[in-house]
Amino acid sequence: MRSDGLAGLLAECDAVLFDFDGPICDVFRGLPAPGVARELADVLATLAPHLGEVARATEDPMEVHRLAAQGGEAVLAAVEAALTEAEVRAVKVAGPPVHGATEALKAAYVSGHHVAVVSNNSAECVRVYLTKHGLSGAVKQIVGRPTLRPDLMKPSPYPLLEAASRLGKTPGRMVLIGDSVTDIEAARAAATRSIGFANKPAKETSLADAGADEVVLNMMSVTVALEI
Repeated sequence: MRSDGLAGLLAECDAVLFDFDGPICDVFRGLPAPGVARELADVLATLAPHLGEVARATEDPMEVHRLAAQGGEAVLAAVEAALTEAEVRAVKVAGPPVHGATEALKAAYVSGHHVAVVSNNSAECVRVYLTKHGLSGAVKQIVGRPTLRPDLMKPSPYPLLEAASRLGKTPGRMVLIGDSVTDIEAARAAATRSIGFANKPAKETSLADAGADEVVLNMMSVTVALEI
């Protein structure tokens, strides 16, 4: 992707929003997601036995969380609490930030952009990780998973619009950096610009096809563009 196009996009924006799991941290690197999904499925199966079989068929903790909503608010609350606790455990053993993420966060801050993390992970786990790695000072706002509202997680535009409100910025003057199609879909729904982070080869095409304004192969590209 041409760096001048990326630099121009960033120059047009007042705020840079970072997805967490992917662009900043590999959340389940040290505590694999399939194991966490099994933990959550066990909680869900105990509280709502009719959902147990479906829950145990997925290795994605977020899917178990979404499924828990079918069990009612008390069941969802229990699974959500267990997910948050697991995420906090996970980020403590996730290792260093994704290559280039530290530099990108700091470059966004130094360049005068308002910086926020907008994630389907819990705000608590994001906060723990940023503090552990000395990055809290660069981030003005953390918009994490909406409490008891999995329907408002990305690809819903809600988290991005919440970030706009907290930062006092117009959505069209913000850009989201995300590594999934749902990030790009959320940005389009919120009328926010987007940068796809293709951290796997197949993502370069899928993120572009989803409508990302720019696609980068590494986070250092963002740093370089911010420093132009």
